[in-house]
Amino acid sequence: MAIDEGLADWVAEALEPLGTVTRKRLFGGAALYFDGLAFAILAFDALWLKADAESAAEWGDTPRFSVTREDGRVQSLNYRRAPDETYDDADELRRWALLAIEAARRAPPKKPRAGKR
Repeated sequence: MAIDEGLADWVAEALEPLGTVTRKRLFGGAALYFDGLAFAILAFDALWLKADAESAAEWGDTPRFSVTREDGRVQSLNYRRAPDETYDDADELRRWALLAIEAARRAPPKKPRAGKR
């Protein structure tokens, strides 16, 4: 799966008034970061924004991000597909992105992975 460069550029441009968005490869797509916090995923030609229990009511029944692993196992992450209006309305994108950034800020810090022996 390739990264939709146009979508990545759109998100970075629309969020520029808030700060800098960076990205790293993830699942063949990309994870987007704001102030070092993962708040979005670009995958399957869509934008997926971080959600949590506190923001669940805002998202309603919006689909969750999931991938099927090679062993057939489905992995689901608490990222929700961005509403259609975020793809062409910068104000809407900023509104939803701020909701995702706040969810990322509330998330507990990740535990460091154990090193290989």
